[in-house]
Amino acid sequence: MDAPTEKFVPSRPSTADSSAMRGCGLANLTWVGVDKVELRQRLMMPEYLRLAMRDCIKRKDSTAIPDHLLLPGGAVADMAPHAPMVVFINPKSGGRHGPVLKERLQQLMSEEQVFDLTEVKPHEFVRYGLGCLEKVAAEGDECAKECRARLRIMVAGGDGTVGWVLGCLGELNKDGKTPIPPVGVIPLGTGNDLSRSFGWGGSFPFAWRSAVKRTLHRASMGPVARLDSWKILVSMPSGEVVDPPYSLKPAEENELDQGLETGNDAPPLAMTYEGVFYNYLSIGMDAQVAYGFHHLRNTKPYLAQGPISNKIIYSGFGCTQGWFCTPCVNDPGLRGLRNILKIHIKKVNCSQWEEIAVPKNVRSIVALNLQSYGSGSHPWGNLKPDYLEKRGFVEAHCDDGLIEIFGFKQGWHASFVMAELISAKHIAQAAAVRFELRGGDWKDAFLQMDGEPWKQPMNTDYSTFVEIKKVPFQSLMINGA
Repeated sequence: MDAPTEKFVPSRPSTADSSAMRGCGLANLTWVGVDKVELRQRLMMPEYLRLAMRDCIKRKDSTAIPDHLLLPGGAVADMAPHAPMVVFINPKSGGRHGPVLKERLQQLMSEEQVFDLTEVKPHEFVRYGLGCLEKVAAEGDECAKECRARLRIMVAGGDGTVGWVLGCLGELNKDGKTPIPPVGVIPLGTGNDLSRSFGWGGSFPFAWRSAVKRTLHRASMGPVARLDSWKILVSMPSGEVVDPPYSLKPAEENELDQGLETGNDAPPLAMTYEGVFYNYLSIGMDAQVAYGFHHLRNTKPYLAQGPISNKIIYSGFGCTQGWFCTPCVNDPGLRGLRNILKIHIKKVNCSQWEEIAVPKNVRSIVALNLQSYGSGSHPWGNLKPDYLEKRGFVEAHCDDGLIEIFGFKQGWHASFVMAELISAKHIAQAAAVRFELRGGDWKDAFLQMDGEPWKQPMNTDYSTFVEIKKVPFQSLMINGA
């Protein structure tokens, strides 16, 4: 697939829009009937390729292709569908709609092109499924070659699931295996900010049976847009026990930028984790609330029955954790992040690190990549040209190589910002960021990225460093708008 040449600026949903269709992610659908047979022909790969991929994934060997599944003399390119597609489903997202949605998708495409993420992981598909197509194509099969080049992927899940798939596809860049399949979204999560940013809507449609057919049709023809990816490196004193989210993996080496000295704050021995995020990373009280909600959802999954119930429970945690009202028995100053945090940034086209002051009373700091955050809000705001010039900022886009950093003072401030009644506390716009966390009265800090929170132990003698840098390649997204 050719690389996109046009610059795409994702549209931002209006918070004042009360249309039920927009709430279901159906605002941009063209209400023209989609023929089921024609759609199937457009998406479904030939049976011999589907079965070959299935067997390779099952055996975890991209070369384990039975001879009877290889056509004598190869196949011609005309056999390839216009837009071969595979779909990943997270059955734990969206109030557990996964099983019925999986059945519907199999009816519209084929059983072998729909993957349940509890059974087939994205990296297994990338390694063995795509590897199988490449192996067959190398044997002179033009149909397999075209299917690999035209392949598109849909993800039925929340932002975390979409990020998981994007991260696995990103590994293809490291191996030089191009083109990279672009990704579209069937929104099943709670916030669905990635889905909103690229025109796929904010929630799972109520009239989902007919909507799924139209969504697949749009996905087969939608233009491709680019999305910046951001690498996070967490370096902490060794010996600390941490239960990181799935998106954080142990790293072999500490790769902190040597252009900024850590001095005596760095521990002699460090434990390092790394990961990639696409939407945001936050530190502070919002992550603490998310951590409590995440723990409850894992221990009592029957409470998480959909976006509405999730948001009610989430709001309850915000009140009990002191996000909206700091308990009077505690010193409010201890909850300000400036007590435990330092921020250094690199501006675009600049090799020098610069320290940025942490604003007073800020209890949550967010590094944001998209223009959608917290279920469709735009906390960075549409800033006027004179303000941008005064602060040294530029207009924010998801593919501009910059990340926006802002703060919330407390839950009430965050609520007014999310309703777009006031602006967040603008801190910086940067090409790289380093957060330095140091313990004291706080034993733990709370962080989250793309909806995955964790509790980060802190040390009173040595600092924990969280560094954010742009990944050298961009992810490809299908624009559903």
